[in-house]
Amino acid sequence: MGLVTATALASKGHNVVLIEKDKAKISSINKGKAPIAEDGLDDKLSDCLKHNCLRAVENYQEMLGTDVTLVCVGTPSNPDGSIDLSYIKQSAREIGKMLGKKTERHTVVIRSTVIPGTTRGVIIPALEEYSGHKLHDAFDVAVNPEFLQEGSALRCYFNPDRIIIGEDDKGAGDTVEKLYEGISAPIIRTDIPTAEMVKYASNAFLATKISFINEIGNLCQKLGIDVYEVAKGISFDYRIGDRFLNAGLGFGGSCLPKDLGALVQASRGLGYHARLLESVMEVNRLQVLKIIQAVEQKLGDLKNKKISILGLAFKPNTDDVRSAPALRVIEMLINKGAMVKAYDPMAMPNARAVLPEGIEYCRSAEEAVRGGDCVLVLTEWAEFKNESLYRGEIVFDGRRVVDPRNAKTFCDYQGICW
Repeated sequence: MGLVTATALASKGHNVVLIEKDKAKISSINKGKAPIAEDGLDDKLSDCLKHNCLRAVENYQEMLGTDVTLVCVGTPSNPDGSIDLSYIKQSAREIGKMLGKKTERHTVVIRSTVIPGTTRGVIIPALEEYSGHKLHDAFDVAVNPEFLQEGSALRCYFNPDRIIIGEDDKGAGDTVEKLYEGISAPIIRTDIPTAEMVKYASNAFLATKISFINEIGNLCQKLGIDVYEVAKGISFDYRIGDRFLNAGLGFGGSCLPKDLGALVQASRGLGYHARLLESVMEVNRLQVLKIIQAVEQKLGDLKNKKISILGLAFKPNTDDVRSAPALRVIEMLINKGAMVKAYDPMAMPNARAVLPEGIEYCRSAEEAVRGGDCVLVLTEWAEFKNESLYRGEIVFDGRRVVDPRNAKTFCDYQGICW
């Protein structure tokens, strides 16, 4: 999110300094090579570097020559699912120190996803303590949550559904709004906690929609009904729409699981039992078990069985494996004694870094499928829609990559909830 935001702003003519602690990433960025897989990002980044409007540095001192600081650090999960604020606290301390050295007024914009109350209760006090200034005396703060979708983040930045600006001061909100000049989208200006909550409510709703259709899919499978036809039927209701209604293995990635868990834990801290949100998480947790159960029902004991895995990323067009359902599936297979062959067009290096040893990583989908006792399709990459991959194979499709009606004519096919 930070690199995409920096590149987008630089491409609009702003002079952007990207502060990053990882020296390898700094070197890569300054050479025009994004350390993440994002469509069009390398080209846009190289163009910004060529025009000298973006550079990556390690030192917060570079902040002294700027007018606006956008905080884009991660807010990962603690072991109990609550939000880990250590990175944003550290950033607030470092930014505060720089604010104490500045003579010009500065605006700090929180882009990171934080639980409502964090900006006022944690970030602003840290900025005040380490700068020696009170809010509105030498600096202002706004919240501008991001709604970027991995794999198409640049496109999302320039074509947003809406722009949310949380402000306690009109001037800070005006500063943020000016950053979006030339971008056509509804702009909602509200207070800071509301802006923080909009981000969580958005992700919680999307996660709920996915678990809902998976629940319906599990029921449809028992009734012999195609859940995708059901989804199509309900999608024409304008109140429902057709997005996030693809039944399958469930959601993963860096946002939905993390933010849903943080919201549930925050609710508990407030003495409120968020039953719906907890159920959404539980449906998602159990969904990946269905593919393991299906494989065991077909093959019996999985010890020494060779399982072919197609797809490791949590979704196509990204190398992100954070909370990817595929990783949970693979770990369960290994725990049951299975041998795993795997292929993903982008995500194998990241998967290799977090998965147990002993997995055979293949150079192509064809190589991964060859010689396996069955094939599990876990990410809906376009190349996995090639029906010739599956001829004569036992296939468990977690992402509806092929039409089930056709698939049963050339392979032993089973969908996860259809």
